[in-house]
Amino acid sequence: MKYNYHSTYFLVSVPEICKLPNGKIGMEVAFVGYSNSGKSSAINALTYQKKLTKVSKTPGCTKLINLFEVKPGIRLIDFPGYGYTKDINMRKNCWHDIVCEYLEKRKNLKGLILIMDIRYPVKNLDQKIIESALSMKVPIFTLLSKSDKVSRSILKVTTQKVAQDMKIKGTTCIQVVPFSTVKKHGIELLKITLNNWFKY
Repeated sequence: MKYNYHSTYFLVSVPEICKLPNGKIGMEVAFVGYSNSGKSSAINALTYQKKLTKVSKTPGCTKLINLFEVKPGIRLIDFPGYGYTKDINMRKNCWHDIVCEYLEKRKNLKGLILIMDIRYPVKNLDQKIIESALSMKVPIFTLLSKSDKVSRSILKVTTQKVAQDMKIKGTTCIQVVPFSTVKKHGIELLKITLNNWFKY
């Protein structure tokens, strides 16, 4: 089954897990990562829509969980980035905890798109997300974003190291792919992965 991600549209924004649509209906894939890791840019590149998600150079701006539908019942979930907040009343790892809660409670979750800046991969909260996903047997597809900002040799070495590190952590299907919205690297592999996940 191939989906037309170009036709993806905004569905709703919610402040917490309990406000999400019925978790027993349809299928969904979640996009997660640190603030400013490139999540919004990845979704825009996937859907070929420049303004489907708001891209900001200032981390910590997004405070809602955004839902998008590829077609009725097939959803992409965009979580606010973790590890940074401008709100003095919110802990820096607040959204990380919410993502972990989501992994535990959403029965229709088919996979996790974990986005990491290739220059600063697998930071502390990323590792915790990986461990939580593995414990729930949720497949992980890792995009090493902003790959156009490093040399080919660094890109190759970093990709291999991250893939090896994540392979050691568990046997759940984990893929690691360099990703660039500038050079359009990794977009087709992302589509293939989503299509495979949404088969079931």
